Amino acid sequence: MKQITIDPITRLEGHGKIEVFLDDAGEVANTYFQVPELRGFEVFCLGRPAEEMPRLTNRICGVCPEAHHMAAAKALDALYHVDPPPAGKKLRELFYSAFYVTDHTTHFYALGGPDFVVGPDAPAAQRNILGVIAAAGKEAGLRVINTRKKNHEVIKIIGGRAIHPVAALPGGMSKAINEAERQFIEQVARENVEFALWSLELFDQIVLKNSGYVDLIVSDAFTQKTYYMGLLDENNHVNFYDGMIAVVDPEGKMFARFEPRDYTKHIAEHVEPYSYLKYPYLKNVGWKGFVDGKDSGMYACTPLSRLNVADGMATPKAQEAYEKFYTTLGGKPVHHTLATHWARLVELLYAAERMLELATDPEITSPNVRKIPTEKPDVGIGTVEAPRGTLTHHYETDEKGILTRVNLIVGTTNNHAPITYSIKKAAKAMIRGGVVNDGILNRIEMAFRSYDPCLSCATHSLPGQMPLEVLVYDSSGALVERRAQYVD
Repeated sequence: MKQITIDPITRLEGHGKIEVFLDDAGEVANTYFQVPELRGFEVFCLGRPAEEMPRLTNRICGVCPEAHHMAAAKALDALYHVDPPPAGKKLRELFYSAFYVTDHTTHFYALGGPDFVVGPDAPAAQRNILGVIAAAGKEAGLRVINTRKKNHEVIKIIGGRAIHPVAALPGGMSKAINEAERQFIEQVARENVEFALWSLELFDQIVLKNSGYVDLIVSDAFTQKTYYMGLLDENNHVNFYDGMIAVVDPEGKMFARFEPRDYTKHIAEHVEPYSYLKYPYLKNVGWKGFVDGKDSGMYACTPLSRLNVADGMATPKAQEAYEKFYTTLGGKPVHHTLATHWARLVELLYAAERMLELATDPEITSPNVRKIPTEKPDVGIGTVEAPRGTLTHHYETDEKGILTRVNLIVGTTNNHAPITYSIKKAAKAMIRGGVVNDGILNRIEMAFRSYDPCLSCATHSLPGQMPLEVLVYDSSGALVERRAQYVD
């Protein structure tokens, strides 16, 4: 049996590899998506004061610290039984909308976009942000850089720091914004709307008008019929900051709708010995392995998933983009994984419009942004939609607020099973008769890249067989002692 290794996989946060095994006829027998790194945040948060969590968990990685900051703050609201004042909630969501603009921009232009703008068969050295700039023009690159720069300024103004924010506290925010800051944020939001519309037009020109790309998007190799999960507001529209968790089945019918605090009634986790990531699945369906369909408990929670779950978008221009998305792709739900890149741009436009709504809200400069907690802590669960999927923080403490239990279910963990399935299906379709080249291997990577995986915050599971080797040398360099576990 022939083995093909893609190591490291590229254009994602974290470290991982793909192992592909071919049978004697050169067909794919099996694939493994392996994540060899372990971070273990759930364990080393234990014994710490709960109020440290919004500052601690956003150090998991530098890609989406804002998402962990918000989920942690919401978990602390529940833990201390305190409801932030309206201005505090709006300020949090304003901050979070600016973050969404930066994150979705990064993925489309630097991580996922090169496969379309430059092309999946382009040399690997060109499939990056520099290749995108070369293909789309210097102006495109400047717009991307400027958008990220200005929105990080907004994040810094509201969150206290451009990376690893500190402003969200149990009960609200540590500071308000003034009128001058509001005016700057409003201007950035207006520019964001124009940038999002321009990005959608760019996608239309480069991808949708290329029949080869459209055929790739709708091909069976990148199609899987799973359950989909996402947060909905009271009108069943996409919401990133707050709402009910909803799940639809592969036919688009509502399967479950529940409060984030009830997630353990609906979600369980499966473990495989070759990966430090867990595999969440729907309890009421059950774990059936890496298969799709209505009988499989596997679910996805991506930008595409959020659109599939929702009845629409809460802002006008994003709603127009949402309608075009489904009209073009034949109605709901859409099961084409690569269409997630388009869905991400629809969400980019929504984030920009929502940011503008909040920046022009008369209450956004109110100084009343926090309610001080007065009750004893016990259990707190907070959920937001991270750009790559539903993110839940679950904390339990003793009466002094010291953490006794921590559980983090992050977007990439939620998507782990469908990522694994997507890779296998793409590999089976792309590798025929043992023929393999760089373009084929990149197409297999495209199967996971549409999920925008972030592996650092997702690696929690430790089944008990962590390979470890310690070698002790003396001053002359001679080996003195070797201690090892689970290492030959």
